[in-house]
Parts: sequence; C-alpha cells; structure tokens
Amino acid sequence: MNPTGSYLEIDGRPALRFVREYQHPAERVFALLTDPDELAHWFPARVATPAWSPGATVTFSFEADDDGGTGSVLAHEPPHRVAFTWGGEELRFEVETLRDGRSRLTFTHLMDERDTASRNAAGWDVCLEALTAAIDGTPGTLPGGRSPEWEELYEGYVAAGVPSGAAIPG
Repeated sequence: MNPTGSYLEIDGRPALRFVREYQHPAERVFALLTDPDELAHWFPARVATPAWSPGATVTFSFEADDDGGTGSVLAHEPPHRVAFTWGGEELRFEVETLRDGRSRLTFTHLMDERDTASRNAAGWDVCLEALTAAIDGTPGTLPGGRSPEWEELYEGYVAAGVPSGAAIPG
C-alpha cells in the first residue's frame, strides 16, 4: 500500500489531507462519517455525541482503556460537511457530489505538532482503507495499532519527507 495523504500547513498549523472518490452518493459517504455504528467500521475510536450540532460534545473511547478524550462539533452540514475537534486537533470532512452521482471525500486533519505527521498519516491511510471497505459493503477488522501495513505506510511517509519523530505507541 502506498501513502495517499499529503502534508501541508494551514494558517501556520501542520495538516494532513486525504482525497478519496467513491461510487456512492454523498449521503452514503456522509453516513459513514456521522453514524456511530458506521464509524465503528473504520474510525480509530468509538464516537458518541448527543447531537451533531455545533458546540455539542463528542466523546471518543477505545476498547482497551475506554478513555479517548473528548472534542466538540465544529460544523454539521449534511451531506457535505462535518468537522469536530479531538484532543485539541481538528478533523474536517467534506463530501462533494460529482456529476456522475459518485462522491469525493476530502479529509483534512489539523494537528498540533509537526512531528506527528508521518505517524498520523499512516494511521489515517489504514483507517480510510477500512472506510472504503465498509462503504463497498465488505467491512473487515477494525484498524488499530501497529501492523505491517501501518509500518510500510509510515516508512513511505518518512521517505517522502513528511515530518516525523513523534513517539510511536505499541
């Protein structure tokens, strides 16, 4: 698997951007971004929120220790845009309807620290592959932790010059 994300800076903040196209309408893609049962197929933590309205609290949890922290909803414009914070960082998802009924997802992660970029990019690549499998109706195992696939992606990002150096869990 080859790295698919790009590193950039937005308003002086380090960021990652991923773009995927799907043979599905925007409404289907948006459901995978906001429905907790759908998120469970690909997102690295369980996600719970009382409502996807700006300002609402988002709670993240992991199976191992349950505590994944909290964030807040920044935007919710179905079926084209949702954004929320997680541990002070910002996750933005934009879904565009293409002329032929397909859709394009642009995911941007604004980070706090540059040296986390390669580590996070490899993780998001693995997660987005799981999202693709889920949207195509073939969900696999939930991504998590270091795997040979993650290691290969991480090395690819480092080789491409994406900032690295942050501690790698596991």
